[in-house]
Amino acid sequence: MPLPPYPDVVAYFERTGPTSFCATEHVSGAWEVSEQHIAPSLGLIAHCIERDRDARRNDGLVIGRLSYDILGTVPVADVEVETRVLRPGRTIELAEATMTHAGRAIVVARAWLMATRDTSSVAASPLPGIPGPDQTPVWPASEVWPGGFIESVEVRRAQDEPGRAHFWVRTGLPLVDGEEVSPLARVAGLLDISNGMTVRHDPRQVAFPNVDLTAHFFADPDPDWIGFDTSVSFGASGIGVTTSVLHAPAGPIGVSSQFLTVRPLG
Repeated sequence: MPLPPYPDVVAYFERTGPTSFCATEHVSGAWEVSEQHIAPSLGLIAHCIERDRDARRNDGLVIGRLSYDILGTVPVADVEVETRVLRPGRTIELAEATMTHAGRAIVVARAWLMATRDTSSVAASPLPGIPGPDQTPVWPASEVWPGGFIESVEVRRAQDEPGRAHFWVRTGLPLVDGEEVSPLARVAGLLDISNGMTVRHDPRQVAFPNVDLTAHFFADPDPDWIGFDTSVSFGASGIGVTTSVLHAPAGPIGVSSQFLTVRPLG
């Protein structure tokens, strides 16, 4: 089903009220172009959690974990995001946000927020690095996936085999028109792309949408590029997992995972 014509817009979402947003054509795809690619919505939810934090406190707790349960698809249309605190605390806090469309819950997210402190003297990770974006070839992701979201991003990819690759992603589009967005929220709006950047099988023959996404961060994201060292695994009973080590150009910053429902087509 083709999208209706849209005016020229310069962001993934436009705010229409205190908790409401209108999705633009840049969020469309990838399984169905009349529906939203959920990636920008996950970034929008992180942005709303951070704005709620900043309205309540000024001590700068940072998001260390984002966990999303994706309850269904959503058209390229209006959404609402409501936030609440489940576990308040001075140095650790658990927040929850729910995205809805027409009264139906689409995504439920929980975020752990933590106070920061100087641990530079013990900072280290055994996770291996990956070649940077300048050392990774440009890859035309739109040749595999349709929709406005994939068209809106730049991808650099080096694939070892189907289901195993490292790649870098960035976008020049703001997440929300006219609003300052943190590097973490910008990165959160790109995380869900990892499930489609090194496919095991042609998505016209096998569907493998994810029903969740969880990301943990131990270092700050870069405001420009987010790197992925990704493996995709399919089991024999319709279940799969996409796992990624997340990178900034300076090195690893965290990990993410996505739980897949694997469905051969035809």
